[in-house]
Amino acid sequence: MDRRNFLKKSTLTAAAFTILPRNVLGGTNFTAPSDQISLGIIGCGAQGRWTLAPEFARRANLVAASDCDSIRLQAMQEIVEGETTKERGKAYKGFKQYADYRELLNRKDIDGVIIATPDHWHAVQTIEACRAGKDVYVEKPMSHSIEEGRAMANAVGRYNRVLQVGNMQRSWRNFRHACELVRNGYIGDIKEIKVSIGPPPVPYDLPGQPVPKHVNWERWIGPGPMNPYNEELLPPIEKRLFPNWRNYKEYGGGMITDWGAHMFDIAQWAMGMDDSGPVEFIPADGKDFKVLTMFYANGVKMTHEQFRKDDGNAVRFIGENGIIDISRSFLDTIPGKLQNHEIGETEIRLYRSNDHYSDFLNAMKTRKQPLSTVEVGHRTTSLCLIVNLCYELNRKLTWNPEKEEFTGDQEANKLRGNPIRSPYSLNI
Repeated sequence: MDRRNFLKKSTLTAAAFTILPRNVLGGTNFTAPSDQISLGIIGCGAQGRWTLAPEFARRANLVAASDCDSIRLQAMQEIVEGETTKERGKAYKGFKQYADYRELLNRKDIDGVIIATPDHWHAVQTIEACRAGKDVYVEKPMSHSIEEGRAMANAVGRYNRVLQVGNMQRSWRNFRHACELVRNGYIGDIKEIKVSIGPPPVPYDLPGQPVPKHVNWERWIGPGPMNPYNEELLPPIEKRLFPNWRNYKEYGGGMITDWGAHMFDIAQWAMGMDDSGPVEFIPADGKDFKVLTMFYANGVKMTHEQFRKDDGNAVRFIGENGIIDISRSFLDTIPGKLQNHEIGETEIRLYRSNDHYSDFLNAMKTRKQPLSTVEVGHRTTSLCLIVNLCYELNRKLTWNPEKEEFTGDQEANKLRGNPIRSPYSLNI
């Protein structure tokens, strides 16, 4: 194809892309495609500063950040400028700080945003980002309620955006390998799954403290319920701590959503349930059910319990012919030879990504779905949220994954959503 025809065909398809390499557009100086992507980050807490900002600064143009804490904003700028300078071999300046994330979203030169705020902010900011024409990388758990998750999925569809959820274990070889072993029947039909994660959240009960001058507490609360400031929610930066807002139901989902968004996610992936989930949730009764127990429609049983005394967060698949235990620190199999077994080319092979961040950037360029889509994130988070509701209500819940509603339980159905404080909304 000669250059003239090539450019003609490129023009016809350009509308389908938000980012194109400069050489395709006829630029004189070629720059790697990833350098064409400009990102902003909303939320400069521990996860944003320590993990997401350095990773994305090495792969794209991280040009701006927003946060309710001016000290964290300044720290974010220093991290991004340092990492970018190191990556490019020359000083990087021009990073912008925004106290209001909406000013960041209004920038036409920003292609996508990284949302690393507390859980109760994810839905509102994702919807507004989609409306502003931005692609989204949102930290897990994707949403703070079932209603929020569906609204996020609707916004992604309506505005034709790309969204990647930070369930990055799907981009780790051992987790993918465990799921492929299950999918291909290497331990036979699955009879039971055990998921080891921490407890559900508790109601907010911390005493009020003076709000630091560098913190806009109204902006931290945003769409969530107003409660007094306490440094457990927003610890001083010099303490280098992950905040504990995730432990309180008004702003997070406890360890059920914090780690469940990782470990229940692997169970869902292995079971081929990315568009569904369990249909029964039964609390422990001290008799027939020693721990909270779930059942998929196909009869597979899944429990929330610690099955290895000191190994923390993990998943165990129990099949007719073997067992697979998987966590971030181990992959144990019975038979043992399965650990290193190579999955054949003609067998079921799951989406292969070895870099969750680059997978998002590639999806932005190609407009293809990334590994952990908005629907994946919604279904995994819904499972976690229903587990929390089962603990809270302490009764059996029957869930219809297709209708996304509880059968014969008006109270539980009302709890699928959380109140959204004005002026924020889930309107798409």
